[in-house]
Amino acid sequence: MRINLASVWVDDQEKALRFYTDVLGFAKKTDVPTGEHRWLTVVSPEAPDGVELLLEPDAHPAARPLKEALVADGIPFTSFAVDDVHAEFDRLKGLGVTFTQEPADMGPVTTAVLDDTCGNLIMIAETNEPAA
Repeated sequence: MRINLASVWVDDQEKALRFYTDVLGFAKKTDVPTGEHRWLTVVSPEAPDGVELLLEPDAHPAARPLKEALVADGIPFTSFAVDDVHAEFDRLKGLGVTFTQEPADMGPVTTAVLDDTCGNLIMIAETNEPAA
């Protein structure tokens, strides 16, 4: 068994697609109309056949209150791995991304938390090498 799809609820699929591709650097994988919305996924360009992220509309009545509660408490909806949190933080800040947590060393990981402009906080995380 393996994970092949994860989702993030977004308030606007087109806006989310722009942010997740143009800013974060993911690549569009699937875009299929499904009535009012789309089955819209992105992937890492480093793993185009890897795990897909579904940019899922937050139209379900439970989605928005949950998202709002997570943001109010500063809790990220999901986390993405990066090789260098500080470099990615600088790159994204240069593109105008808002961070709610600057890079922080937390022992085995260094993390930062950004606002995805679609109603979510997203953590970026770098695994730190264990001390020798």
